[in-house]
Amino acid sequence: MNKGTQGRSPKKSVADLISSIKVAIYIRVSTHWQVDKESLPVQRSDLISYCKLILNTENYVIFEDPGYSAKNTDRPDFQKMMARVRTGEFTHILVWKIDRISRNLLDFAAMYQELKELGVTFVSKNEQFDTSTAIGEAMLKIILVFAELERHMTSERVTAAMLSRATNGKWNGGKVPFGYKYDKDSQEFIIDEAEARVVKLMYDLYDEQRSLLAVSKELNSRGYRSRKGAAWSPVTVGNIMRNPFYIGTLRYNYRDESGVTFSFKPEAEWIMFEEHHPQVVTHEQWQRVVSTMKSQRRGQPGHGKSYNRGNIHIFAGLVTCGYCGSLMRATKDRERSDGFRPSIYNCARKRTSNDCPNKYVSDLAIGPFVLNYIANIIKARKSFGVSTSIETLEKKLLRGDCFKDVASIGRPGLEEMYRHFRDSKGVEQNFMAAPGATAADGEQERDLLLAEKHRKERALNRLKALYLYSEDEQAISESEYIVERKRLMDSLDEINDRLRVIDEALAQQIKLSDEEFIQKASYFIMAQQLTEKRHIEYTRFIRKTDSKIVKDFVNSVCSNFCIKSGRVVSIRFKNGIEHQFFYRDEE
Repeated sequence: MNKGTQGRSPKKSVADLISSIKVAIYIRVSTHWQVDKESLPVQRSDLISYCKLILNTENYVIFEDPGYSAKNTDRPDFQKMMARVRTGEFTHILVWKIDRISRNLLDFAAMYQELKELGVTFVSKNEQFDTSTAIGEAMLKIILVFAELERHMTSERVTAAMLSRATNGKWNGGKVPFGYKYDKDSQEFIIDEAEARVVKLMYDLYDEQRSLLAVSKELNSRGYRSRKGAAWSPVTVGNIMRNPFYIGTLRYNYRDESGVTFSFKPEAEWIMFEEHHPQVVTHEQWQRVVSTMKSQRRGQPGHGKSYNRGNIHIFAGLVTCGYCGSLMRATKDRERSDGFRPSIYNCARKRTSNDCPNKYVSDLAIGPFVLNYIANIIKARKSFGVSTSIETLEKKLLRGDCFKDVASIGRPGLEEMYRHFRDSKGVEQNFMAAPGATAADGEQERDLLLAEKHRKERALNRLKALYLYSEDEQAISESEYIVERKRLMDSLDEINDRLRVIDEALAQQIKLSDEEFIQKASYFIMAQQLTEKRHIEYTRFIRKTDSKIVKDFVNSVCSNFCIKSGRVVSIRFKNGIEHQFFYRDEE
């Protein structure tokens, strides 16, 4: 077998063109009877002869898939052939009949489009189908027209069938909502008691806090996780609480997924089947929560009016109890003689059951410790040198009267910060900043997700066409169709959920309003103020600075303060590093 020429000259003779041809011969039979008889030898012989006599080449490679059906392209030698085609190794693909590739027009159309982009000629011996000729190209375009028609007809028929099922209260598959299980035998939803308790807690917490962020933080602080073990986010919590599924209503045909991300269709097109399954929350609570969330949404009349407060608790949502791990809730303390009203933080568990020994703690205890510690970190970072020892670094971090009772900093966190300072010397980095994804990272992940989404959608379309229109009665059973469709729909739901999160994050990174610009500038100025003085007098500093800016700054740097008996025992930064503090009277 000839290996063909390696180099190519600008102008080629007929002999050169013939010698540059390399053919991938593909042979397939679907039954073992055909394998054992003469189908494979006949195909092989005919196609080798076609290569020699018609294409004038002996430069070919044979790929065989004996005993594989044409219902899809998941066949080992076919996949090997396509992988080598994509490297530019072959100029032609030769088959005995077009159905050797696939009986599914959608699969064939997708394969041909790829071959066209690669500049590879497709030849079918028995149908005299050669896309290098005008008639062959025309025949292919006719096939593609019918493939497009088939796609539209399949979509319309499947959509009509599913709308009919939903109207009659039948579930069309997909991800089972959190808080429920689906009984395949009875085809009914039943409540998952463990998950349902979390759902009820979401609604109760939102009734109290009126903040999705506060609800998600509280759930995470109590150790609750999603079905897949992920931490709760405000987006996920909001999506769950807006879903009427939790009041026993099955909602269908409410999402338009024709675009990059889904949008809601007009409510007139929604299919709502009430009293479809057991409810987790009452109609009254669901309606109250959804109405509140709608009023809080930006752009809505009265946005923010229901929970905007004049008092800002700078450390709210960050303080946890050192005894039981519960979130410590914030309230305003009495007004001092100078007019200043600090916030106080009390263990949520103690407020409800009174079985936690932790004392409440005031801004006046947390604030000086936290702000001076952040200031010391900034100063230590600037003065860090090659000769700085870890002991010297610890002394710099504990400089000031706020830390006179602290004996030492936990070694793991201190060593991690020391390594960071040492490795990033000379590079402007913020030790406390989270290592989160950049806009470029988000866009790259979004492109990959979109590609995967389109692949899943094509697979779903092919599955529908195979089930509804395949001439092969054994191509796919109803149960196989339902199982595979559910798997694809679940995967698409996960991709769409992730795309929504990424789009929201990118939107926040792209949109930089005047207010946000001022806010970022304020952070910079505040960091400068923290380093101007040897010691920060908290009350005076807060009275001169916008409390919201201080709160946002602290939230951008820290993710948690653990408080025990009125003292800060640990600080966890946004980058995941945690500093623990050991006091002298504990030694």
